[in-house]
Amino acid sequence: MSTLRELLVARADDDATALLYGDERWSWREYVAIAQARAAALAGLLDPARPPHVGVLAENTPEMAFQLAAAGLGGHVLVGLNTTRRGDALLADVRKADVQVLVAEPSLAHLLEGLDLAGVRVVEGCGTGAARPPQPPAVEVSPDDLFMLIFTSGTSGDPKAVRITHEKVTFPAAYLTERLGLSGEDVHYVSMPLFHSNAVMAGWGPAVHNGAALAVARFSASGFLDDVRRYGATYANYVGKPLAYVLATPEEPDDADNPLRLVFGNEAGDRDTAAFARRFGCRVVDGFGSTENAVVVSRTPDTPPGSLGQPAPGVAVLDPETMTECPRATYDELGRVTNLEECVGELVNTQGAGQFAGYYNDEAATAERMRGGMYWSGDLAYRDADGWVYYAGRTADWLRVDGENLAAAPVERILLRHPAISEAAVYAVPDPSAGDQLAVALVTAAPLDADEWAAFLEAQPDLSPKAWPRFVRVLDALPRTATNKVLKRDLRAAGLDTVTWTREARGRRYS
Repeated sequence: MSTLRELLVARADDDATALLYGDERWSWREYVAIAQARAAALAGLLDPARPPHVGVLAENTPEMAFQLAAAGLGGHVLVGLNTTRRGDALLADVRKADVQVLVAEPSLAHLLEGLDLAGVRVVEGCGTGAARPPQPPAVEVSPDDLFMLIFTSGTSGDPKAVRITHEKVTFPAAYLTERLGLSGEDVHYVSMPLFHSNAVMAGWGPAVHNGAALAVARFSASGFLDDVRRYGATYANYVGKPLAYVLATPEEPDDADNPLRLVFGNEAGDRDTAAFARRFGCRVVDGFGSTENAVVVSRTPDTPPGSLGQPAPGVAVLDPETMTECPRATYDELGRVTNLEECVGELVNTQGAGQFAGYYNDEAATAERMRGGMYWSGDLAYRDADGWVYYAGRTADWLRVDGENLAAAPVERILLRHPAISEAAVYAVPDPSAGDQLAVALVTAAPLDADEWAAFLEAQPDLSPKAWPRFVRVLDALPRTATNKVLKRDLRAAGLDTVTWTREARGRRYS
């Protein structure tokens, strides 16, 4: 397996376009040379007695792209700092990752004001006055060496720093290049944050592998199509709800008149992937994965609606208490799962860690993930008789309503059938007597009143009576992380003061 250093060095004399940003462009020859200069300058700043960890606080800019390549060439470890973190939370990430040099774009340097950064050398901008070296720094790099620390989204607790090796980028880069038919003739449009795994592994990494041009930008729903046309982008990656955000912009008759042929990502619903493909005249491939990248479930052309696809060998749905495989889901004549409590379990890689290299500086969290020598994803799912996997939410997404266990994701899939609903987040609020009551936060693309909402629920034959939301909040936007994960803990913390509709305790009317 190759390293990022080997891939980048191989492009040092390539005059094809490597990087696009606004009206600027760099060839691979220029891109690698600039990255070599960054790597050489940083090598002079790093204390060899400490972990060679360089924090980078930057948006999707050329500097972030240069720093990624510098880490690949120089052998130091890039720590991707989340640009939406503030104050003590940002400082905690810096300390947890043992950052000793912090490169901050000037526009973001104010985020560091007032923080106790003793022992951390802060460099604004690239900070590389050194002349470009003719050769990369003389270091030995193996596929198992650390390339980057990427923090998890932190939807269920404090973010954890995932250890990203060279192989953990080069392997999916090669796999996606082959699976998606990417080549050096493509232009990769990367607007997801480059401090996160999706952009690195599905956008930047494949471009380094296949020699495609990389167009970097900060995501904008209204500016997406203009950017695709401006850069001649043929491929784009996403994570979370960006497709829905772009689809919410006004549709134009010539939307399909663009060079985009392929979009790849995860967590988009069936309705959004189909609508995006139709509107923009491209193919959308939605997968399943996480920063840890230890559980793989792949879609095929015959994947049923609502399913994640088929699991890779060794991936199973296990009962976390017995560590045995859960029975397959059974359905009634209305299509409702009849054995939810038994069939829902955790997605587990039973063969080991997969590509998970552990969390940095967090042995307890690593051990929790690797119980019994298997990787426990924290994602709930169930499988039908044919083996198809259906997502049921995170392990914190179990609700117990009137003595019945419910999983959030299947309810969300049903609610998204309404054409006016673009996003739905189901979560639990405490029941005054016992268990939970089901609440949902909605984002709508068209007007929706309480009577229409109730009539819609009544018309869904596979919606359990216990799954009728007791409380409904209609919001302009759901609280999300920088990587588009819904922060359900923020929804729960908001309480019931901003509820739009409430259902009668034992009825089906909303007011």
